[in-house]
Amino acid sequence: MHRMTIRIGKTAPDFSLPDQNGNPFRLSEQTSTRVLLVFYPGDDTPVCTRQLCDYRDGIEQFSDLDVRVVGISRDDADSHRRFRDRHELPFTLLSDPDLAVADRYGCKGLIGMKRGVFLVDEGRIVRYAHVESVAVFRRSREELVEVIRRL
Repeated sequence: MHRMTIRIGKTAPDFSLPDQNGNPFRLSEQTSTRVLLVFYPGDDTPVCTRQLCDYRDGIEQFSDLDVRVVGISRDDADSHRRFRDRHELPFTLLSDPDLAVADRYGCKGLIGMKRGVFLVDEGRIVRYAHVESVAVFRRSREELVEVIRRL
């Protein structure tokens, strides 16, 4: 187990995961923008769909703050492509099928993935970290935008 406590001000664990098109996404290569890593339990589940559509509806707010939203779940590329198309999600979705990356970020639960949000800056330093203890709760776009503005 690689379970870590992600600390604000520390370097975020690097990883490489396939996106919805099967292309590799490596965190350490995201040097021109801040990245909002959004760990979520699954495509097309009610709470996850509301959460990611909320982020979609405010994508300009994230863009204006120079933040790239990236979703991570255990679903495969086909599921991610269908989910993105169905809900017109304008951001990258990554597949973490064995929850190895979720585990490194403290988002692996007893039965699947916990909901978590991490803001990582251009130097891979964690600027915000929040893992939900109850799966039905989620960080709203307004909460995140407010936090990011204050950083």
